[in-house]
Amino acid sequence: MVRILRTLGFGISLLCAASAVAQEEGLQPTQAIVRVVGGSSPVSKDDLQIKVNGHGVPVTRVRPVLGANGHVEIALLIDDGLRGNFANNLSEVQRFVLSLPPNVAIGVGYMQNGRVIFSHGFSVEHEEAVKAIRLPFGQAGISGSPYFCLSDLAKSWPTNTGAPRVVVMITNGIDPYNGSVSPMNQNSPYVDTAIHDAQEHGLTVYAIPWNNRDFGGLGLGSFSGQNYLSDVVTSTGGELLGQGTINPPSIRPMLDKFMADLGESFLISFDAPANKRLLDLKVTAKVHGTKVSAPKAIRAGNAAQ
Repeated sequence: MVRILRTLGFGISLLCAASAVAQEEGLQPTQAIVRVVGGSSPVSKDDLQIKVNGHGVPVTRVRPVLGANGHVEIALLIDDGLRGNFANNLSEVQRFVLSLPPNVAIGVGYMQNGRVIFSHGFSVEHEEAVKAIRLPFGQAGISGSPYFCLSDLAKSWPTNTGAPRVVVMITNGIDPYNGSVSPMNQNSPYVDTAIHDAQEHGLTVYAIPWNNRDFGGLGLGSFSGQNYLSDVVTSTGGELLGQGTINPPSIRPMLDKFMADLGESFLISFDAPANKRLLDLKVTAKVHGTKVSAPKAIRAGNAAQ
């Protein structure tokens, strides 16, 4: 009898282990924000093709990011070292926050010493959220590195609602910890880490380059910063909202472009194979002439975050 019970117990253990392995190796609900330019409107799941690690997977759901049936969270990150004419644009940033649709939760954070500091957190009460907007301190290098800040935000997002996450960074993009801003020194491990962390935690990143003279903020410094920012936004499905070594008189066109991009963005859902590593993602449109921007990699199961 004892031998039979031991055999039964061993068999049950094997079944439980097999079940756990099957669950780990199975499919997990996953989502990503994609931007669809051109083609038919509205976009349906039949209009898109998805490949995960080179293998086609069906789209299970598509909904507009700004649609009435869901929420989205936007983190507006302002480099606390910004100088120049940014002070003249505070009213435009305030206008942007107040103009957001009611289903958008906004959090205004300042990048300081490798972290993002939120004074009010995320809120759909935009009149409350706008109170967090202030003049940057203007201290050279106070952000530490905008990429440290992005990594910190990705790993410690202030909410856990499951809503799609979008980031807008206003910064010169220069990484002071990577040494020279020479075109020969544009491989930053800190930028690579920020990209990985953003992809792992489902952040779509947009960037508005705003130049300073600090750390060679004009000329080669401007090139270096914008090159890094371009890598981040391209890898996460966002867009670089502006280029050049001279700041525009107004930030409004860039913020308006961001909202236009969100209006063309959709949250797509699909099942991805469980994997502890990031999975390559490629999203294309079936309609000729339609352009799709999407993150280059995602974490399986991120829909449950």
